Amino acid sequence: MKTYIALVRGINVGGKCLLPMRELVAILHSLGCQDVKTYIQSGNAVFEYKESSEASSLASNMTAKIAKKRGFSPRVLVLEAKEFKRAVAGNPFPEAAAEPKSLHVFFLDSKPAKAKLTSLASFQSDSERFELRGSVFYLHAPDGIGRSKLAANVERHLAARATSRNWRTVCKILEMANEYA
Repeated sequence: MKTYIALVRGINVGGKCLLPMRELVAILHSLGCQDVKTYIQSGNAVFEYKESSEASSLASNMTAKIAKKRGFSPRVLVLEAKEFKRAVAGNPFPEAAAEPKSLHVFFLDSKPAKAKLTSLASFQSDSERFELRGSVFYLHAPDGIGRSKLAANVERHLAARATSRNWRTVCKILEMANEYA
C-alpha cells in the first residue's frame, strides 16, 4: 500500500457543486482506497491505495463516480504522498509561511511544456512573488489571492490544469499524510 492525496477542485464553494466529505470517503472506499481521512470541506483526502498502475487512473475514476452521484465532474488530482512532500520541501518562500493564507501552492496536472512566465508576470502586483518548480507553482500574495490577477491567469499561461491550496491547508494535509508512515 502507498499513501496518496486527492485534491478535488471547485467543490462546496458558494453553494455549488456540493459534495459532502462523507460521500467523498464512500467514493474512495468504493474504488478500493483504505483508511481515508479528509480535511475541511474543499476536497482534500489522504488515503492508502494498492501499488499498481491503477493509481494513475484513480483521479478519472473519482471524477466519474462524482459525476454519477452528484451530476458534476470536478477536476481531481491524485498525488503520491512523496510528491506532495517534495512540493512542501520545495517552497521557495519559506518566510511567507508565517502568514499561511498569503502563500498558495498550485498543484499542476503535468509539468508545463509551454509555460509563458513572462506574460504571466505582467499580471503580477508589486507585492506578489511566484515561482514554477516542475509541476508545482508557488504564489506569495500578501494582499490576498481573491484580487490577484496573477492567480486568475495561472492555468492559461502555464497551459496546465491546476488546483491550489493555501499554505495552512498544505501543511495540514502533509501532517495527515505523515501519520501513515
